[in-house]
Amino acid sequence: MPSPMPVPLELRLPEGWHAASPEQVGVPDAAFVAVHAQPDEGFTANVTVDSAYRPDAATLAEIGDESVRNLSGVAESLNLTSRHEIGSAAAPGLTQTLTLTTVVRGVLRELAQSQVCLSLLDVHDPDRRMVVRVILTTTAAQHDDLLEDFRDIVATVHPAN
Repeated sequence: MPSPMPVPLELRLPEGWHAASPEQVGVPDAAFVAVHAQPDEGFTANVTVDSAYRPDAATLAEIGDESVRNLSGVAESLNLTSRHEIGSAAAPGLTQTLTLTTVVRGVLRELAQSQVCLSLLDVHDPDRRMVVRVILTTTAAQHDDLLEDFRDIVATVHPAN
């Protein structure tokens, strides 16, 4: 699903986070990347943002399943530990949390990932739906400590004026 942002978005980063080049972080398909200032055991927690127009009828749960399938291609093990629908009928969303074991830069890592999928409808053409994914990836040990920062970031995501 990653692609350039069909609609420019804005967000705010809490203290301890800064923007980084997607290529530098190893996720060149992301539209935006932020990294945390405090690596854990050599892994730097990151938040990536991507989006795509989704003219199909796929539900957010189906889009979440796609994300899990895509991630399973690079993970030695992968578990979906939670999934919840959020938002309203006018602005639906989906959150899901995964744990995975994967090799990152030659090191086997136990990671956790929180994903939020937000569905944004074009006010002038409701058939044009954009799905934005905001993804936090951390070590398993660091996930709970950075989850509130991630929630703060997601709360600020909105179309640019």
